[in-house]
Amino acid sequence: MSVSLWSPFQAGTGVMAQVGHRVDYLAGFCCPVGGLAAGKPRVLCHENQIYLSNGTEYVYVYDQEGRLMKAVYRFPDQVWHVELLPLHQQLYILCAGVGIYCVSLDYQSRLVKQTDGEENDCFSSVFPMGSDACTFPDATLCTFTLLNDVLVTLSQVQGKWCMNLHELPGPEDQKNLPCQPISHVDITTCTSNDGDVSLAHFLPVLCCASSPGASDQREGLRHSGGFMLEEPLFSLLFGVDAAMLDSPMILCGFPDGQLCSVPLKALSSPDNHSREDSPVKILHHLEEPVVFIGALRTERRSPDAEEPPAYGDLGCDCVVALGHYGKMVAIKAAQGEEVKVPELREYYLQGPVLCAACSGGSRMYYSTHSDIYAVDLDSNTPEAEKVEDMVGTLPSALSPASLSICSVVALSLSSRESEGESELLALSAKGRLMTCGLCSPDDTQPVKMNPDKAGQRIKELLSGIGHVSERVSSLKKAVDQKNQALTCLNQVMNVSAALLSSQNGQKPISCTIAAHWSHMLVQNTLTVSCVLENSSECSLERGWTFCVQLFASSCDFEEGSTDSATTYTFPIDQLLPGNKTEVTLPLGPAEDSKLELPFTVSCSLYYSLQEILGTVSESTELLDDLFADDSPGLSPDREGICLPLREVTIDILQCLRLDGGSGMSEATPPAAAIASLPMDPLDTFLKLSQMQAGLENQEGAAELIPGALGALGEGYLAPSVASIRVSSELLRTTLKDFSAGVSLCCAVLQWLLAENAEAEALQSQDMAAVRGLAPDGGEVQLDIREVAVSDLNPAGPIQAVEIMIQGSPLANMCQLHHAVVRRIQALVLEQAVPDDSPPDVRVQYLHQIQANHEMLLKEAQSLRDRLCLGNDSDVTVEKLLHIYRQLRNPSLVVL
Repeated sequence: MSVSLWSPFQAGTGVMAQVGHRVDYLAGFCCPVGGLAAGKPRVLCHENQIYLSNGTEYVYVYDQEGRLMKAVYRFPDQVWHVELLPLHQQLYILCAGVGIYCVSLDYQSRLVKQTDGEENDCFSSVFPMGSDACTFPDATLCTFTLLNDVLVTLSQVQGKWCMNLHELPGPEDQKNLPCQPISHVDITTCTSNDGDVSLAHFLPVLCCASSPGASDQREGLRHSGGFMLEEPLFSLLFGVDAAMLDSPMILCGFPDGQLCSVPLKALSSPDNHSREDSPVKILHHLEEPVVFIGALRTERRSPDAEEPPAYGDLGCDCVVALGHYGKMVAIKAAQGEEVKVPELREYYLQGPVLCAACSGGSRMYYSTHSDIYAVDLDSNTPEAEKVEDMVGTLPSALSPASLSICSVVALSLSSRESEGESELLALSAKGRLMTCGLCSPDDTQPVKMNPDKAGQRIKELLSGIGHVSERVSSLKKAVDQKNQALTCLNQVMNVSAALLSSQNGQKPISCTIAAHWSHMLVQNTLTVSCVLENSSECSLERGWTFCVQLFASSCDFEEGSTDSATTYTFPIDQLLPGNKTEVTLPLGPAEDSKLELPFTVSCSLYYSLQEILGTVSESTELLDDLFADDSPGLSPDREGICLPLREVTIDILQCLRLDGGSGMSEATPPAAAIASLPMDPLDTFLKLSQMQAGLENQEGAAELIPGALGALGEGYLAPSVASIRVSSELLRTTLKDFSAGVSLCCAVLQWLLAENAEAEALQSQDMAAVRGLAPDGGEVQLDIREVAVSDLNPAGPIQAVEIMIQGSPLANMCQLHHAVVRRIQALVLEQAVPDDSPPDVRVQYLHQIQANHEMLLKEAQSLRDRLCLGNDSDVTVEKLLHIYRQLRNPSLVVL
């Protein structure tokens, strides 16, 4: 089916006559889910044969005149590049990870293998090409180009580009040709050691340019994407030496934007080139991946003459290079005051550019996701505009004209001499092959139609409706996807703004963290619950993740300590305004738990940009339309928005299991509880020995001895004790919310246990002491009493509250002591006023306490050194424990 479309066309800075074109759909080809991606598909035309690669492992040969498939070749992997050598009837195909195949187009001499289960309207015969049939095996090859009897390849080896020259096999000696290259040269670019630009997205571009004197190379250039350049431009671009050498030039465009040239005869030379004498010349740098290199003819012999042939005696007078994001550079030889001088202009076209083509005329065609555009660099502009641009012959600006054909991933131009018109060959992202006949302005005049022509015209218009509908559907889908992505992004920004604008106040999205005990699987388990509450006007939709991190650090008060973090993620399906959700993390059973206290719980909200990008398309090609051109290096899988909510430190005071009936009265002194335990080590040793003897006489009790002795030892050893004294005046001032109707000691105890879920049962009792179990099962006790400190203030005794801490084993006492000190430190920092004068204290008394503590610390260090040497271990341990008891009970008061 075909449809005729007409569109106004503007070239350079002037408006040209209308250029009509007729679109004709030839065939549909196999297409992967999501459509074809740009960069790998290739469409070639020679006479009536079309050679097509759609970026998969297949290469198709299609007869345009008979509208039928001649053959299909299947390769081991994805096909990256295809070139045609019409003189020898050979097709050269680059298979990724394998190498280059040389396929003869003599179909009658081949065995045809019918495919089982793969037959459809597209093809009926497949030629499988195994790895053993590869003519130039090389897994590192990226692209290649042909020129008569030589093959130039470009590969990436160990982070650098390497250009090799091979001799082409003849029709009869393919098997006898050595695979080793004749010569090679290394090319260094920015992408040599840059992992951000991958071959999976962009491949280098390779083509050949020659001077008009090499007439024997014109046919080979035309079918390999190369071109002829007129003599002044050839010399200005590549140098006088290259022109005198009469060597074709290999042009290379790399993914980093670098445009280079290498003389072909320099590759043919067997001499190795040193780094100082490298034949590689850098022509320009586009600063974006190069996707096309071509040549145009912008000047005519006279204003009334017809445009010369694309590969005539004059050749092309302008070289163009096009980048993926729309940056284009045109280089031309302009007339200076005395001699020709190079003229270079940069243009910025709408991108991203998927593919481009030109046939040596003044027009270049390029495709984006939404349309095919044509630009004209013809210098025959009106005189008024030419005066405005006296510095050169290239137009100062380009006005691309739309052809109304969307999502084309491969383009090529051919000339149908029998019909006298140029033809644009295109492959769409959905695998549809089409031709676009570019008519001359004289053909655009209306003609009188007879009934047969009218019927044909109606058919063309009806088929055009299908094409327009397909284009509208594609554009509507892209718009809907972008609108959905923008809606998600707007919601994310609203939530972020609401949280970040309320850092010092009440957050609209809050998190509550608490530790409590629960009975799970016949065991008491310590759990941490995190409640996420949405009090904002925004809804947390799919894509948000609630992250909870546990930082375990039992000695976070020591310098140089490192934390190990465990992260739990909970995807949020939907959290409407006013709703809340709760997650619970079990931390292990009670008795066997090895939980290190304290630990930190940090909660945050995270939104990955992959969620937004995923709604646009699974193909990364459409991301360029969503993001700005200055963000090509965006990495969606590593970028995201993280909003911290709350961070809480969980210590032993929050994890204690309290016994409401075991609390001691305020009158019970702490020394009474300590004195109730035997303090004599000899009695403890004798009782342990008797129990060990009794257990050994019982059958099968050997395995129970260590545990039994350990439990007995803990029961008979005295608990470790520490004390902290705080000014009563300070506590009365700061604990107003806890001291209503109760004594000061009871208020202090309630304040210390305020974050413990089991302390609610003790609030109704006027208690100043409490016992509890630590997460590992050890017993701890808190005793609060009022004391008078008489030695510190010369004016008289200072009323203080003494917090007695005792626990067994020693680790539990240390954890409890650290938890109490941490709360007192926070209390003092809250009440600290810079203008307050320090209290009147006896400085000499403080100096004496400091000196005593320094002596104790030195003695403790000496005893520890003796323990390391194994000397007097029993006596040393007893002295060391005595010193530790003195250090834990300083005669100081927190004022």
